[in-house]
Amino acid sequence: MLNEEKILAILRLQKCKAVGDILAKKLIVHVGDVVQIFREKTSHLSKINGIGKHVLKHLFTKENITLAQQELRYIQDNAISYSYFLEDKYPQNLQHCVDSPILLFEDGAIDFSNKKIISIVGTRNMSSYGRDFCTKLITDLAPHNPIIVSGFAYGVDICAHKVAVQNNLQTIAVLAHGFEQIYPKVHKKYMQQVNENGGFLTEFWHNEMPLRENFLKRNRIVAGISNATIIIESAEKGGSLVTADIANSYDKDVFAVPGRTTDLYSKGCNNLIKNNSAFLLNSAKEIVNMLNWDLKATPKIIQKQLFLDLNENEQKIHDFLHDKGKQILDVISLECNIPMYKLASILLQMELKGVSKPLPGKMFELI
Repeated sequence: MLNEEKILAILRLQKCKAVGDILAKKLIVHVGDVVQIFREKTSHLSKINGIGKHVLKHLFTKENITLAQQELRYIQDNAISYSYFLEDKYPQNLQHCVDSPILLFEDGAIDFSNKKIISIVGTRNMSSYGRDFCTKLITDLAPHNPIIVSGFAYGVDICAHKVAVQNNLQTIAVLAHGFEQIYPKVHKKYMQQVNENGGFLTEFWHNEMPLRENFLKRNRIVAGISNATIIIESAEKGGSLVTADIANSYDKDVFAVPGRTTDLYSKGCNNLIKNNSAFLLNSAKEIVNMLNWDLKATPKIIQKQLFLDLNENEQKIHDFLHDKGKQILDVISLECNIPMYKLASILLQMELKGVSKPLPGKMFELI
């Protein structure tokens, strides 16, 4: 649990209109701690790339302090759970996404110890074909006990949540608003079931409304939190296609269910497949095979490398990656206390020594 000073600083940073998640992480990495950001001289902060007068003006507004204090009171009074992007309990898949929220709020009984996580999204105007496919897909995947993630919206989303509950699977609904709202209101009747079989996640403060732009922000969480994203049905344009694009940008597997060329709500899926933006999905077996769920885990034999010629910073990074596994560049910089401008050259030297290797999405892991 973060202390009160730290959570207040995170909330202030999160509320700053001129600072998105990428810039927020850059600030934290550069300064070394989120609390220190608001103690730092503006002359020092202004030297950080991307921090200009406009950002500094919004960063230190008194209004944000008041709003952060109010939100903290709500969190404390309602025992709201939350996770900071540098904490171990933050969803690991999402932690590797450069634009993931710096702070997530959760409600329910979410357990991320299960690493088999899939997102299922699609049109609000679900056909009987889509409903039948979604039902059979999740039912056939049930023996593998995956977590089913979706957006709690009409159509494909709520179908995925309901079928997951019916199969006693954990399901996570990612919201585009705060916990004091519910959208659509007709889905309020499903809240208890979802809470008892997983729960709700949101980056939005308790009183934030389901604005149009919030749904687009929500989609990156849906795409980033899972191992793969499945599009059941979609028209030529729609939010689920945005989710597919985001998932592809994160180097996640994307699957789409094909349909007849004459069906309006199969055109989006057919185009994803035609453009090689998604794997064609006919059955649960393809998910199981592509994600290696059918393979029994074998003990990983770790052979200690002797006589590695590493300097102090290289050894620090080596030990961190050994303990934590693959990590994003920003997190390595922050946790190892190595400035970003030095880190790139150090990682290159480690790569040349055969110690580490770069991965898509500015991530690195030991060889």
